Amino acid sequence: MYFLYPAFLFAMFSLAIPVVIHLFNFRKYKKVYFSNVQFLKEVQEQQASRRNLKERLILAARLLALTFLVLAFARPYIPGAQNANLGKQQVISVFVDNSYSMQALNREGSLLDGAKSRAKEIASAYNINDRFQLLTQDFEGKHQRLLNRDEFNDAVDAVKISPQSRSLQQVVGRQQSLLESQPGASKSIFIISDFQKSNNNKQVKVDSSIAVSLVQLKSGSLPNVAVDSAWLLSAVHRPGESEKLVVRLHNYAGQRAEKIPLGVLINGSQKALGSFSIDARAVQNDTLAFSGLQAGWQRGEIRLQDNPVTFDNQFYFSFNVKQQLPVLLLDGGTANRYLKAVFGSDAFFAAQRATDGSVDYAALNTYPLVVISDVKSITTGLGQQLKNYVSKGGSLVVFPAADADLANYRSFLQSLNAGFPEKLVTADVKVTAINRQSEVFKNVFESFPQNPDLPVAKKYYHLSKGAGGAENLMSLATGEPFWGAYKNGRGKVYLASVPLNEDFSNLPRHALFVPVLFRMALLSGHDQPLFYTLGADESVEIPPVQTTEKQLLKLSKNNQTIIPDVRQQEGSTTLYISDQLRETGIYALKRQDSTLAALAFNDNRAESDMSYFTAADLEKLVPNAKPLLTAGNGSLKSIIAESNFGTQLWKLCIILALICLLAEILLIRFYKPEKQVVAQVS
Repeated sequence: MYFLYPAFLFAMFSLAIPVVIHLFNFRKYKKVYFSNVQFLKEVQEQQASRRNLKERLILAARLLALTFLVLAFARPYIPGAQNANLGKQQVISVFVDNSYSMQALNREGSLLDGAKSRAKEIASAYNINDRFQLLTQDFEGKHQRLLNRDEFNDAVDAVKISPQSRSLQQVVGRQQSLLESQPGASKSIFIISDFQKSNNNKQVKVDSSIAVSLVQLKSGSLPNVAVDSAWLLSAVHRPGESEKLVVRLHNYAGQRAEKIPLGVLINGSQKALGSFSIDARAVQNDTLAFSGLQAGWQRGEIRLQDNPVTFDNQFYFSFNVKQQLPVLLLDGGTANRYLKAVFGSDAFFAAQRATDGSVDYAALNTYPLVVISDVKSITTGLGQQLKNYVSKGGSLVVFPAADADLANYRSFLQSLNAGFPEKLVTADVKVTAINRQSEVFKNVFESFPQNPDLPVAKKYYHLSKGAGGAENLMSLATGEPFWGAYKNGRGKVYLASVPLNEDFSNLPRHALFVPVLFRMALLSGHDQPLFYTLGADESVEIPPVQTTEKQLLKLSKNNQTIIPDVRQQEGSTTLYISDQLRETGIYALKRQDSTLAALAFNDNRAESDMSYFTAADLEKLVPNAKPLLTAGNGSLKSIIAESNFGTQLWKLCIILALICLLAEILLIRFYKPEKQVVAQVS
């Protein structure tokens, strides 16, 4: 047995007090005269022996009561198997999971309320001088400091549901970072959560000097269906045209979901409505069509009705319907009449011409499509800018010049992982194949003739194979590519084997020329993503925007406004939002009073999966953790106290002290040796 406060044992010297009182009995006796002296002597002898027994019993009760009282203050204990370093100040980090899944209900109410209650219970199991850290999914700066017990309880009361969702390794790493700054203290970690399987599938690494305890809260099995993602089939959106939205639905439950209502709202107006059924644990895509959109930013929302889990019933997206699509035409000094005719035939395309020596590099990223023709050689500066442009999602169409510098084109196109013209071939060769599976030709032909009229080349450049994902859009009878497509970063390069010159081929006047260029232009739209994910996408890249101290960029939604960190990069502007956004929805990106874009933010759908780890799973996940604590383990406070301080005996000492005091009272009140003697004599 050990003592938490052994200094109190010096109080054992107080045991001398009742002994001294017993030895010096200051009671005064009253004289009583009897006629028979012999009888008096017999009574005195009998009373003295009985009175001595009573006094000794009272003395023993007093000594034992005082002894147990002193022991109680010394806090005796029997050390446990996982006993902490008693006597040291302890630092305890408590993580309260406040993710969306903690809104689920059990017999005690919401899981979050249960987590708060257990956090306070943990704090009450420690001494008043110990210090606590409260950590939540938000990872806020105010949670990186130590609190006393009262401050900790107030902070726990203020915890609210958060859209953030962190992995167990992130949580433990954050807790360890604070505890490691407290040398000499005894350190403990508590994680209170429902322990979903979604984000926590890797073994957690924990410092062996830190005790880790897991407290799991459980709810009943809940059915849940959510929208995982969405995308539009059209890359470029034109006013009044029909749009097709693909919605990815995920049934996280173990039973089939029947006839779940699903609707799409654009700018607050209902545009599409339907219902769907989905098998257990299945993922399926549904397509919804709508039209009648005006030019400008569209704020979309997908709604489904799925109870009782409702936090993931909305999915936000945004896109821009453009009044015109800008196209940049680069040439060597003479405008190409064929390209001018193609893009001048449709008012939707706003074609701008520039020579290879007068390109505005800062505005290059504002063009979804750049077409190069009749340029003999690409300068190093222009080549580097075009490389950055393609890697960020731009589309580049290259028609080599009739007198092209092949070595220069090779250097330029190799940097884009694309093929390049190796040599000029003089021969009449016909295009014999079209890749109708490519995005350029998909859904273009209602029916394809057996003997189609395809372009014919009189002379052409033999194209090498590109390092990137090469795709032949058109192939010659020799098997060589006539028009190839190559991926680079997020963009594409379309390389033709012939210049736009009728001396090389009839492509400039062929019926396929216009629709192919239109399709490339329409597929080239590198708009903002339809949506971003809170907690995952901490930066947003937009076309270049000039800002000043008085013209700051802001993200606003209703009454909430944040000013992101803005960094200007080559050809783009990047907004760093970190964890400033707390609510899902669509935010307006503004510079002063002008709206530059609408950005949609959704929750991490990992919280939608209502499946949880078992005790055996958690033992493998956190192998150094103490036995799992759940609601069925009894009092959390007593379990923690016994685990940290061993078996506490001070309560037993208090009870024994009270029993001894009671025994003393009973001896004084009911033990009367005088009456017993008189009864015997009579």
